[in-house]
Order: sequence, then C-alpha cells, then structure tokens
Amino acid sequence: MYRTIDKRIYLMLMTALTISGFIVICTLGQSLHRQKLASRISVSAPESPPVCEVREYNGRIGLFKADSSVPYRVIDYDISLMPEFDREQLRAGVIMETEEELRRFIEDIAT
Repeated sequence: MYRTIDKRIYLMLMTALTISGFIVICTLGQSLHRQKLASRISVSAPESPPVCEVREYNGRIGLFKADSSVPYRVIDYDISLMPEFDREQLRAGVIMETEEELRRFIEDIAT
C-alpha cells in the first residue's frame, strides 16, 4: 500500500519537474529571441534626420531644410509680436525632429 503511494508521489514529482523544466526552457528561448530581434531593430533602424529648422528670416518665420540659407517656406507672422524668449529661440534656430512637432509649432503660431 505504501509502495503504490510512494510511486504516485514519485511520478507526480517527476511530472511536475518535467513540466516546469519545459516552461523554463521555452521562456528562456523566447527571451533570447526577443533580445536578438531588439538588437537587429536597433542596429538596422537609421536615425532619421531632422525635418527642418525654424528660424528668423527677414522679420518673419522661415522653415529651412538641411542647412539651406534660403527657406523653403516663410510663415507670414511678425516675430516682433512674440515674447522675447521666443524671439531669441528663433534667432538661434529651433530644430523640428518630426512633422508632427512642426505642425504643432505652426498651429501654435497661428492661434
């Protein structure tokens, strides 16, 4: 009687250890796969250049591409109406990293 109970306990423990080992191995494999994938993505994803630089141009706001001295777009807004801090930033030039950031900047000026 004790012998069959001992066998059942032994088989239950072995089954639990086998299932636990399988889960650990699968989890480690997935973790390694995610790390490899993340390293590939970070290496292959090139840095996107800034969209444009916003700076003062003849008393107005000019949008410049890639170190150009001539703006590709001029926003007809008199910068003398802006606060001093904003004017100083425009004189130095403000880099816009994304189209969304540029769009928000233009909307803020328009309102």
